[in-house]
This record gives sequence, structure tokens and C-alpha cells, in this order.
Amino acid sequence: MTDTTTDARRSPLHELHERLGASFTDFGGWLMPVRYTSDLAEHHAVRQAAGIFDISHMAEFRIEGADAADFLDRALAGRISSMKVGKAKYSLVLAADGGIVDDVIVYRITEDEFLVISNAGNRAEVAAAFAAVDAGGARIDDITDRMSLIAVQGPSARSILESTAGIEGVEPALVDMTYYSWAIGSFQGRSLFVARTGYTGEDGFELMVPNEVAADLWQAVTAAGADRGLVPAGLAARDTLRLEAGMPLYGHELSRDIVPAQAGLGRVVAADKEAFVGKDVLAARALDDAPVLVGLVAEGRRAGRAGYAVLAGDDTVGEITSGALSPTLGHPVAMAFVHPSASAEGTALTIDVRGTRIPATVTALPFYRRQK
Repeated sequence: MTDTTTDARRSPLHELHERLGASFTDFGGWLMPVRYTSDLAEHHAVRQAAGIFDISHMAEFRIEGADAADFLDRALAGRISSMKVGKAKYSLVLAADGGIVDDVIVYRITEDEFLVISNAGNRAEVAAAFAAVDAGGARIDDITDRMSLIAVQGPSARSILESTAGIEGVEPALVDMTYYSWAIGSFQGRSLFVARTGYTGEDGFELMVPNEVAADLWQAVTAAGADRGLVPAGLAARDTLRLEAGMPLYGHELSRDIVPAQAGLGRVVAADKEAFVGKDVLAARALDDAPVLVGLVAEGRRAGRAGYAVLAGDDTVGEITSGALSPTLGHPVAMAFVHPSASAEGTALTIDVRGTRIPATVTALPFYRRQK
């Protein structure tokens, strides 16, 4: 099913998704698959075997030149210059007032070259934030329109990719890659970038290739996974998977109105750097009464959803940012911003679910951890 009325962009894999029977939704300005068969079936496949996702809506920026590391140190919250070649790092793009413009992953390709992947809906905002920082001798190239991204996530992801026809020369080998690292190989003679990061709480890989070979790569991976439980998975399953793993989603847990410490991301900020966007404001900002992000677990089957009120007694102390009945755990889970006085692990609260008070307990994130 395709929504032909939207002006959203199409992925290079769009026609392939249509043939697979996907339903679509507008996400970050792109028309992306929300599901192919069943949200639950796709979620469970990723936890038990593997799922393949089109994430070509993500934005990619190549930063290169002798000043690239210094530029990123000033443009991002983390200390990028200390990264080793071959590694990846989670970081944040901040506004001048310390609010979060976007969360990104940075890959150090060489001493003088980096790849930054940001969220689809924030591509223009990230580009503007980069443009507002003196680049010195660094060059910024937005390569989003030339590249496609495919994620393969789940316990069987590595074995599937190792047997995918056309993938060659991956170095280091997939088995030798550590979490938050990357490798280079080829697919059908074209450049293949492989990252071992992910957004599901499972082991997995992201594959970046030129648009021209993206459909062939998807089909090759699908063929390799046919007898290993691999299924195409959409945004609905991706959302419940990342929620169980306690991973924030921009527009829900992260926004321009939230500073990193509120979202539990204070560790991402290298506050001792000489200078970066938002540093002075963050250092001076008092957060004593600012809402903080917590996990909530509840019993039964009724889940709190984004926007639902969180209460302590008769007092509203916060609001749900993401919530669902966890397919893996079998009970409702949610993330919420609450007043610090209600944020201690074990605190008993209630969620207003359409007029009904549902008991919930503050718990540490994540809700789910995969077995190593």
C-alpha cells in the first residue's frame, strides 16, 4: 500500500518495498516502510533471527581535510579528535543554548576524514549547524543523495552477511569487528561501507552503498537469509525494538528543548574541551528542577503512549515520550520525562491512560539486554 498523496521523498529501494507489500508512512520527510506483514512478527524475527531494514532516509556527511578533527571537536559535544581510525562514536549536535539539534554517529575513516550520520528529519538543521561553525581547512560534503543504507539486525546477522553473494574483501572481517567499529569492502565491484552499530538492541550491521547497487544488495542479503529466518522489517518494529533497548528517538526523548544531562547523555559531552557550541550555556545552566528521562514498567496490557501524563499521587510530575506493550517482555514499558523528585529507581507512579490510572514503577534503562 502506497500513499500517493504525500510529497515525501522515496528511498532508492521504494519500488522493491512496494513489491514486498509494504505499508508506508511519512517519516522525517521520507516515505518509508512502516511494516510488511505484522509488527509483532517483524519484531520477534529481529530478536530471534534477523531483520533487514531500509534506513536510506538517514543523512550522511563526509568531513575531510587537515582541520576535520578540530572542526568536529567544535561542532559536536564529544571529543572527536581522540577517536581512533576504524572506530565509531555517538555524539550530539547542540544549539547555542545547549538544546539538542540532533544525535549522530561519527566514524573516523582516516586521520583527516570522518563520516557523520544524522537523522533524516534533521538533515537541514545539521547542515546549518555545521555551516555556522568555522570549518577552517575542513571540507563538508553532504553525500545523502548518492548513498543508500541497509541495516541487518539480529543474532543471525553476521552469518547472513558472511554468506551474501557479491560482498567481498571486507576488512577487517565481520567476525573481527567490535561494537562501534566499521570496515570497508565491495559489493558488485562498488564501494561497501560496513558499520557494526545498530538501533535495535541486537547485534547487527549497517551497509552503505551507492544508490545504483542498493536494490541488488537488498536482494542478495535477502537470498542469503532465506533459510535463516531473515524478514524485511519496518519502522513499527524498529520503534518497539529501540524502545526496549532504551535508545532515544529524536522528537520524542531528544529535542531543542532538552539538554544532554536531562536525557541521561551528560557523559556524551566533553565539558573540558576548550570550546564547542553550547559549552558556556551548559556550564552555567541550573538543572535542579528540570525534568529527567526515566524508564517506566507497568503490569497488564495497557501501555502509556507519547503525551500521556505521569502522576505521583494526584500531582502530574511528567509525561510519556515513548511507550508500548513490549513484545519481548510481555508487559508495558515507557520512557518519560519526570520531575527529579520522582526519578529514583523503584519510585511508584501512575500513568493516565485515557482516564484510567495505571500503576508504573521507575526502572533503569534499558528494559532489554541481549544475551552475549
